[in-house]
Amino acid sequence: MVRSMTGFGRGRYTDEGKDILVEIKSVNHRYSDIFTKLPRTLSFLEDKIRDLISKRIYRGKIDVFISYEDHSEKAREVLLDEHLTMAYVNAVEKIKEKFNLADDISVSLISRFPDVLRVEKCEENEEEIWNMVKEALEAALDSLIKMREEEGQKLKLSLLEKASYFEKLLDEVKNRAPEVVKEYKAKLELRISDLLEQKIIDENRLAAEVALFADRCSIDEEIVRLESHISQLRNILNEGEAVGRKLDFLVQELNREVNTIGSKANDLFITKNVVEMKSELEKIREQIQNIE
Repeated sequence: MVRSMTGFGRGRYTDEGKDILVEIKSVNHRYSDIFTKLPRTLSFLEDKIRDLISKRIYRGKIDVFISYEDHSEKAREVLLDEHLTMAYVNAVEKIKEKFNLADDISVSLISRFPDVLRVEKCEENEEEIWNMVKEALEAALDSLIKMREEEGQKLKLSLLEKASYFEKLLDEVKNRAPEVVKEYKAKLELRISDLLEQKIIDENRLAAEVALFADRCSIDEEIVRLESHISQLRNILNEGEAVGRKLDFLVQELNREVNTIGSKANDLFITKNVVEMKSELEKIREQIQNIE
């Protein structure tokens, strides 16, 4: 299915106090460019995140934002520095003996001394964290791709409509082309008759001149190639994913053939259609810039 390069997706994983939110947005870009913004605790997953995205999205500027909060019971633990605690107890004992003070050493007293107790985050299993992030990331990608496909379908229908109109203009040029040669022959006969002021014309010379003109302004090959290119455009739009670059190249070829017809055209009607065809191709080109 044809995809647009513009879209947004969100995915979330929540379980036992752990909350991971993934948001992805994408816009037009000539190549694939992935930018990630992660908490420091998830930085070790950046390569895996990029790899997963690149397997499902082939083109576009992609911004990924991930947040992670852990409020679970196992998120932190309280550690006792036994050596430091013993040093505090010994110091307090010395104070009591030296100054003959009452013995009021207690757990609450010692625990309030600096660095006796400290809170640290528990080390987490990296594979478990990746599985949680992956689940949220996959959900965000599903949402993003769905939006890109919906937009891509609209682009496809619009492109097919424009291709049909372009084909109609081309048919008019195709039907008009033989008449140009006939009209040239009639004008040439009239011009020669006026010059000679008589009705006797060298038919062989006239035929040679008309043949030369017909060969010089023949657009049959360009018309055949344009018809083939339009057929290819329709086929490519039905191929599926990541067809943007193919379409971009095809439009360049279409433009080249239309320009050639314009340079050969010696007829106002054909010239008018060429201008209209080029205008339609520009509209097609602009829309293709947003196809993956």
